[in-house]
Amino acid sequence: MGLETGTTAERANRRRRVGRWRRATLAALITGAVVLPLSAATRPEIPAPPPATLAPLTATTLDKAYAANRANAAAASRMAATHGDDKRAAADRSMATPSRHFLSFDGRGPGQATEVFGDLAHADRIAVLVPGSDTSLDTYDRFRAGAVALQDRLTREAPRGTRTAVVAWLGYRTPATISATVLTTGRAEQAAPHLREFVAELRGIAGAEARISLLCHSYGSVVCARAAAGLDVADIALVGSPGTGADSAAALHTRARVWAARGGDDWIAEVPHVSTDLFGTTVGFGTDPVSPAFGAHVFAAGSGGHSDYFRPGSVSLTNLARIVLGESKEVTRA
Repeated sequence: MGLETGTTAERANRRRRVGRWRRATLAALITGAVVLPLSAATRPEIPAPPPATLAPLTATTLDKAYAANRANAAAASRMAATHGDDKRAAADRSMATPSRHFLSFDGRGPGQATEVFGDLAHADRIAVLVPGSDTSLDTYDRFRAGAVALQDRLTREAPRGTRTAVVAWLGYRTPATISATVLTTGRAEQAAPHLREFVAELRGIAGAEARISLLCHSYGSVVCARAAAGLDVADIALVGSPGTGADSAAALHTRARVWAARGGDDWIAEVPHVSTDLFGTTVGFGTDPVSPAFGAHVFAAGSGGHSDYFRPGSVSLTNLARIVLGESKEVTRA
């Protein structure tokens, strides 16, 4: 008993030390965001052709869009190889394979891409995944893995006759985790109009009866919050969220059901949920989305960490699939 108690105390002490370190790091970042200039030393932009010019996306033009984006990814791979970036060349080459289905692809710089899993044109239930910081073509595989895991789960769990699709939407330039931009809504405000346009485009492809859910991870929850007002979606799920920039779910001005979850080992819990005006810049995102004050439907996410929400077999993935399928009564609550 004494050994077990000691171990628990040691763990609690470690958590407190880690919490203090993270709060100190956040304070330093806030100072840097407002007072210190950012270094101009950034990775050189990776050359690539401009995105393919596509006709309006409809159910009948999807195959042409997929083919055009695969061709663009192949050209981007060749340019990256000539540039000497073998890692990007390999990533682009993988995206050019016949089994991949992209609604959009842009290999320039950090890159952007929107990939489809499942039969989008005939889907009754569609999940759109919106990623958080440090997601680019160079790190895309980890984002894609979550989309694949979700589609696998939906395929197994969907009632007979219900067709599903998952869309991995890397449709904006995400902030770096250690940067000033990750502490403000700037990138989210730039991304929100593109997310709104994309959801409207999905409606044109899948039809008015399809149920669309937004699943928003980390900084992606800030993007979803900025796009939420009037958006034609059934559910908005915020996972691993630092806050949304809104004081409450009601302040998002959406008819969608707003969900929130945080894993037991997610470091985002240590981030202070504040919103502060410093020298004319608003830093931080305010109310914790899993707190009663925010007013979201809080669901169980298990003991996972910040990158575990879409891990196969996890509690969070199970509940996210239920949300997408419209099985709200089956979602386990925190």
